[in-house]
Amino acid sequence: MSGLIARYEELLATGQLRPDPEQRAAAEVLERLQDGLESRKGTGFFRRLTGKKIEPVRGIYLWGGVGRGKSMLMDLFHDTVTIPAKRRVHFHAFMLEVHQRIRKEREKESGDPIAPVASAIAAEVRCLAFDEMVVSNSADAMIMSRLFRAFIVDHGITLVTTSNRPPRDLYKDGLNREHFLPFIDLIESQMDVVKLDGPTDYRLDRIGGMKCWHHPIGAAATAQLRELFFRMTDFAPEDAEHVPSAELDLGGGRFLHVPKSLKGVAVFSFKRLCTEARGASDYLAIARAYHTVIIVGIPQMDKDMRNEAARFVTLIDALYEYRVKLFVAAAVEPENLYPAGDGAFEFERTVSRLKEMQSAEYMALGHGEEA
Repeated sequence: MSGLIARYEELLATGQLRPDPEQRAAAEVLERLQDGLESRKGTGFFRRLTGKKIEPVRGIYLWGGVGRGKSMLMDLFHDTVTIPAKRRVHFHAFMLEVHQRIRKEREKESGDPIAPVASAIAAEVRCLAFDEMVVSNSADAMIMSRLFRAFIVDHGITLVTTSNRPPRDLYKDGLNREHFLPFIDLIESQMDVVKLDGPTDYRLDRIGGMKCWHHPIGAAATAQLRELFFRMTDFAPEDAEHVPSAELDLGGGRFLHVPKSLKGVAVFSFKRLCTEARGASDYLAIARAYHTVIIVGIPQMDKDMRNEAARFVTLIDALYEYRVKLFVAAAVEPENLYPAGDGAFEFERTVSRLKEMQSAEYMALGHGEEA
């Protein structure tokens, strides 16, 4: 059995998946897309030979909560579609590549770089499959509408993408978002928007039994968090040095470097988040962009670290508000993080939140979902 649905049935039969009507419906939509692509084999050569534009097979925007099987379905789709000119790539990595191509075109001083970049990519693929479409900075937002319109309308590329958000929530509250709205209109008019939000959170299955709070700081804690990251992102541990990073747009021309950023999971150091001058808006940007945050190197804070403690309180408030899943490596347990100093009494509320954020009830909440 080699088709998408056949492979999906195998996973059900072996117990790797559980029956889920929404997931099954999404698999059927993807298989219909496969059939459409495979029925047009050779049209790329015909297009290049005649110069005639070929209407694209209508793409799919698959969105839903974390852990519902979007990446698994994308794996099945890409593995089983039998066309050679296909490519699967994480969305963030693809946009980094696009920016590099644009820079090279600008060096030629030959005018608008978007059209030649779109043409070059179109010469390589008929189907582009993206994992985790998320728009976190204005630079991406500014070029996506024009670039993706060229992909679909001018070159007939079929797009398939997953996202944790519906199209209308992409780049929500972002800087100059009005310039991004045509891209949302493009998705809704040129792609089938399919919601996948079934009852099983496979992410929780993956991290079942793993602690949220690891102390003391050291090799054991690092190993546990490393394993967690690779479980949640499906990234190959042997390729750890190539985990993508990101530049998170904080607004006002400010960006925050995210050392590891993949599939809605971010890794930060306490030093980067809480020893540098940051405010609530910075932490809210993180909470909106990532469903899971891993923080390493949280020290026990003494009375001379009241500024760091105050920032930590604001950070936890933001993560809690958006129901972000938090995993840490810390020197001590939460109740001993800031035992004395200005604001120590108020810090007790943060300790309570940190305890709640480790509970099964909190972990089962969706990103941004009210408690």
